[in-house]
Amino acid sequence: MRAHSFVIPIVTAVLTAVQLGVGLPVAAAAPVITTVPEVPAPPGLTTFTDNPGIVDPHSQTIDSWSRVSDPDAVAVHFTSGTPECFGVTAEVQETPDIVAVKLRGGTRPEAVDRACIMLAVVGTLTVPLSAPVGDRAVVSIT
Repeated sequence: MRAHSFVIPIVTAVLTAVQLGVGLPVAAAAPVITTVPEVPAPPGLTTFTDNPGIVDPHSQTIDSWSRVSDPDAVAVHFTSGTPECFGVTAEVQETPDIVAVKLRGGTRPEAVDRACIMLAVVGTLTVPLSAPVGDRAVVSIT
C-alpha cells in the first residue's frame, strides 16, 4: 500500500496540469547533424524558391548538394511534394570549415485550404552563402 500512497498524488497532479493546459517540461531533442554528399546536379530536378512564409514548417532532409555558377551559393536537393502546394525555406550557418543548412518544409500559404496531389518530386533550392563553399563540408541540421 505504501507505494500507492505517493503515486496517486503524482498522477493527480499530472492530470490536473493536463486539464489546466499547463505544459509539463519536455526535454528538447538535440539537433541531428549529417554530412551531405556533393553530387553533380541530377537531371529533372524541380526548382523551388525560398519561402519563409510556409505554414506548419518541419525539418526537411537534404539528400545531396551541388555547386552552382555563383560561387557564393550551393544547391541543396531534397524530396518534397509539388511546388504548387509545398514550399521550403533554408537557414544557413557558416564557419571556416562547415556550411550548415537547416531546411524546413511546409505548406505554401496560398495552398492551405486547397486539395493537393500526393506526388513526390526531387526538388532543388539555391541557398546563398556569405563566402564561396570552397572545400568546406556541407551539413544538414534536422
